[in-house]
Amino acid sequence: MIEINGKEIGDLSSLSSEKMKSELLTLNMGPQHPATHGVLRVELKTDSEIIAEAKPYIGYLHRCFEKHAESIDYRGIIPFVDRMDYLGAMGMEWGYALTIEKMLGTEVPRRAQYIRTIVGELQRIASHLLFYGVYAIDLGAFSPFLYAFDEREKILRLFEELSGARLLYNYIWLGGVWNDITDDQLRRIEKFIDNLEEEVKTFHNLVGENKIFIERTAHVGPVSAEMAYQYGATGPVLRASGVDWDLRKKRPYGIYEEFDFDVPVGKGEKGQLGDCWDRYHVRVQEIFESIKILRQCLAGIEEGSIMGKVPKVLKVPEGEIYMRTECPRGELGYHLVSDGGKTPYRLKVKSSCFTHVSMLPEMGPGQLIADFVATIGSIDIVLGEVDR
Repeated sequence: MIEINGKEIGDLSSLSSEKMKSELLTLNMGPQHPATHGVLRVELKTDSEIIAEAKPYIGYLHRCFEKHAESIDYRGIIPFVDRMDYLGAMGMEWGYALTIEKMLGTEVPRRAQYIRTIVGELQRIASHLLFYGVYAIDLGAFSPFLYAFDEREKILRLFEELSGARLLYNYIWLGGVWNDITDDQLRRIEKFIDNLEEEVKTFHNLVGENKIFIERTAHVGPVSAEMAYQYGATGPVLRASGVDWDLRKKRPYGIYEEFDFDVPVGKGEKGQLGDCWDRYHVRVQEIFESIKILRQCLAGIEEGSIMGKVPKVLKVPEGEIYMRTECPRGELGYHLVSDGGKTPYRLKVKSSCFTHVSMLPEMGPGQLIADFVATIGSIDIVLGEVDR
């Protein structure tokens, strides 16, 4: 018997489990919510603060890119691919250019290959700095955002000098790059990465080693290697689960096979292998590896042309190809089907961010709502690439 305020109210064991079960509350997280990192809506069913179900809804940023590509010539598509992952636009352009160049049999000059690698790795650093800053905001810290964006701004200014744009560049063209890089710009890059190396160490001590940050991310949202394989996860999300897989090493493109660098993987250092902290830490370590690659580029860059031979009237031979590259958020794949005309018959894009969003229904249940915010931030999605 149970007594409350001296009154017997009976034996609670006689109540059915259905009567004892509380009703789930449905919450909409997004599409306008800073922690969804874009126009993503996640329908949450919660029991108090605990998530029972998480269902993502996408399409709020859909621009029909793949359909547009069927009526735009091959050169004209480049500004459209910029707008997929608009925080990693150089990687979007590079993968597309490699796809068309392989179909054409175009040889890209050595200097252009070096410049592509330089801007590609600077873009990776800029993307990871943005991740560092906004992830700190997700978890309640504002100052790291300002520090990270101060360094990122230096990269964007250089990109503006090279391409005329700060975000959507149209810089990597079919056959090479649009504009050459100067000796002065190369010297400034060298000075910048020397300073950045020390700054990132400070940034990591400020956030990554912070007790509160560790408690908010360690053991939160773990993704096992098996789960990562099942969902087709790539990039930092896959590597944080302890899988040594990076296309720049395993399937080199451009001139990456000439460079010496390591592939950071998660180790469960602060919590559980593949948790939010590991995903954060892998990206921080990748900044140091990008600096290694940039130093080798600066030491080895050659003089010469920045554009290979590409027909003025561009028709891609009839055929089919799939090309993938290692972008800041994971692998980006272009599946091109050509009928021999001036426009693609079909251009399908495989997005790593789309794959990672599909993992949320499995990662969410059992978490606190606050931990789910940390989980979404840790997979570092861009909805322009998800929706395409």
